[in-house]
Amino acid sequence: MTAAPGMRDLAHRLLTYEAGAGKTSEPMEFATLRVYEKLRQNLSTFAGVAAFESLASRALTQAKSEAPGLWAVRVVADGSLQGLGEFEPQLGEFEPLQGSSKDQVSEGGVILIARLLGLLLIFLGQTLTLSLLRNAWPGATLDDHNSGNGRKT
Repeated sequence: MTAAPGMRDLAHRLLTYEAGAGKTSEPMEFATLRVYEKLRQNLSTFAGVAAFESLASRALTQAKSEAPGLWAVRVVADGSLQGLGEFEPQLGEFEPLQGSSKDQVSEGGVILIARLLGLLLIFLGQTLTLSLLRNAWPGATLDDHNSGNGRKT
């Protein structure tokens, strides 16, 4: 089971927005961490740390099936991610992952964020999820109903 195309598109837009807000020479993992941290801060305020940690753990478990490079990543008790920036240097150490590139690393970030957004959508609904996202990214276009394929996000 893969992340819904609308959630992947939304995750990609958030990561692109954050990558543009940061230093252009930063690795994509930094944009992933910034997006994740903004989601963590906003959702923890709304639903509590334990609720966010639970959702994030589930999203990470789902994402690992699509992006095995995330195997080194874990969600700690406060809901923060540990190991995301560490797995790029380890990619060449394991035979199945040889030939991996930064694009695959950033794809893991897209998958993780898409899974987390998908769970938010399931548990909170579209209106509340978009409201939380607009609060975290007031300048971003988040509810683009024409995402290139006519699907709503």
